[in-house]
Amino acid sequence: MKCYFLRHGIAAERGEWEGSDFDRPLTDEGHARMAREAKAIAKFDLGIELILTSPLVRAKETAEIVAKALKLQERLVVDERLGLAFDRIRLEGMLREHRGAKALLLVGHEPGMSRTIGELVGGAAIDLKKGGLARVDLPDGGESRGALLWLVPPKILVAAS
Repeated sequence: MKCYFLRHGIAAERGEWEGSDFDRPLTDEGHARMAREAKAIAKFDLGIELILTSPLVRAKETAEIVAKALKLQERLVVDERLGLAFDRIRLEGMLREHRGAKALLLVGHEPGMSRTIGELVGGAAIDLKKGGLARVDLPDGGESRGALLWLVPPKILVAAS
């Protein structure tokens, strides 16, 4: 299975946002950059079949932008496990549920995304930037050990749009 990890785009700063962290949205710049990144992701034709996203507003907005670019709005699923407590155990449950998929896109947050990718590939230190995209290939059968094929910083995705 190809497992793509996308960190949400640029969001309002915690110290400047007056609402709850759950409701913290993408900024105007975050929306614009993510729209450009989504165009690049669509160009890459990654074969993504399903998009799973954190329920937090900034991740959900990111996932909706990408789903629209990939014409996968009907294949966008909110999954609580991708919230701020995302980890390898939660990922394993998600992989079991979607065992038949060949390519999943997971949209979430730090530090869980980088930490989980690192654990999947044997303990590597990973730094997934806001809007960054990583691909980890996992063996069929639901094992949660895989190979990091690439890690693309957001600047490259924006430039490729």
